[in-house]
Amino acid sequence: MKFVDSVTIHAIAGHGGQGMVAYRREKFVPRGGPSGGNGGHGGSVTFVANRNVGTLIDLRYRSEIRARDGRRGEPKMKNGANAEDALVRVPVGTVVRDASTREIIGDLVSDGDVCVAAQGGRGGKGNAFFKTSVNQTPSYAQPGESGAELTVTLEL
Repeated sequence: MKFVDSVTIHAIAGHGGQGMVAYRREKFVPRGGPSGGNGGHGGSVTFVANRNVGTLIDLRYRSEIRARDGRRGEPKMKNGANAEDALVRVPVGTVVRDASTREIIGDLVSDGDVCVAAQGGRGGKGNAFFKTSVNQTPSYAQPGESGAELTVTLEL
């Protein structure tokens, strides 16, 4: 087995889901109003120290790690689902650095330490969030924010 002690990876976090523009329409509700839900948050790229991993050989041939995007909002004030984080197991003693500036992002010195390399984007607000006494039927919603994108170097 080959020992690999340095790897460069492009980490891409997930985008937040967009808010929904929807209106309540039921038979006996004459003025239903807005009912668009908020979008879900995007997933983050997270490195977790694990004492059962001894080398970075699993990450040697992976050029990028991508987290999932959040789901969009739904009608009836249903929020979109948050995306799961992309968890990457690395050996204990791994140093996570920004590849361009060489700045240390995290130092994983004990079992179970966590370092979030790329934070996922927030979900957008639906039109039910913007309802006020002055604007009772807003016809707009926010788009989701984009997730962070970063090239990191992992060193043992």
